[in-house]
Amino acid sequence: MNNIKNKYPINTFDKIRYGDTDRQGHVNNAIFNQYFETGRVEFLYDKKLKLLKPEASFVIVSANINYKKEIKWPGTVEIGSGISKIGNSSITMHQVLFQNQVEVASCTAVIVQVDKNGKSLALSESTKAKLNKYLIK
Repeated sequence: MNNIKNKYPINTFDKIRYGDTDRQGHVNNAIFNQYFETGRVEFLYDKKLKLLKPEASFVIVSANINYKKEIKWPGTVEIGSGISKIGNSSITMHQVLFQNQVEVASCTAVIVQVDKNGKSLALSESTKAKLNKYLIK
């Protein structure tokens, strides 16, 4: 995971489950998004960071995944993430998946903070300052 930590400020992992595989014996492409979700959710909802305004939530509005290699069971995937853009109410995250130190996929996702009615809600200045620490180029 050292290569990931050098490039991406947010790091986590997910376990590859046998049920993630398809008839070809590799992880189904739909499951890749679940792994990326693990990386986003563990960061965005981290209680120590307190990124959300009260009664707000984060919703994903777009995700673009580039598949590079197969993921095989058993094992884990390492998830590297970073913030590439901070908007008024949105956060753009760039993420990568690695298996055995090899990059297997990347994703760019846009997440928006919304209020309890589902309307976009501006990020606080405090949240923007915290997110700046995770900016990548």
